[in-house]
Amino acid sequence: MSGRARPITLVGTDVLHRPCREVTEFDAALAELTEDMFASMYEANGVGLAANQIGVDLRVFVYDCPDADDVAQKGVIVNPTLVLPEGDARRLDDGEEGCLSVPGPHARVARPDRATCHGFDVTGAPVSVEGTGVLARCLQHETDHLGGKLYIDRLSKRERKRVLDEMEELRAARP
Repeated sequence: MSGRARPITLVGTDVLHRPCREVTEFDAALAELTEDMFASMYEANGVGLAANQIGVDLRVFVYDCPDADDVAQKGVIVNPTLVLPEGDARRLDDGEEGCLSVPGPHARVARPDRATCHGFDVTGAPVSVEGTGVLARCLQHETDHLGGKLYIDRLSKRERKRVLDEMEELRAARP
């Protein structure tokens, strides 16, 4: 891995709470950004990372996590479009979710157990990723980030407050 780890942007920072800009140039700078994103994600022990989580206002995310069959999946999706199952095909998974931008606490978030994400790779070639298990959750979570939404925005006010309070308690307890 040739990227350099960058600091993770925390909840409350403006770039996390507004939609990101479309990527229009598939160049060396984009490739370097994604390498930095992988390095940042690995250093923080994450399974996915959106560009705005390192302060970059672009619609791109990286992931490295297992699918429902526990097969490792790794990639980059630029300018993603998420497609979720509808009707009888829609089944919810209310698993626990956390976020590198809300370090520490986790909460249950109901999300569809399958997701497809269409977009582009770093060269501009079209890609489609079908996700199940953790990968389905990751595709949805990271696409939410690029739209300016964090997982805590999907929680009740009470649960959101609990998560934010727990995050602050953990931060205050660190030296």
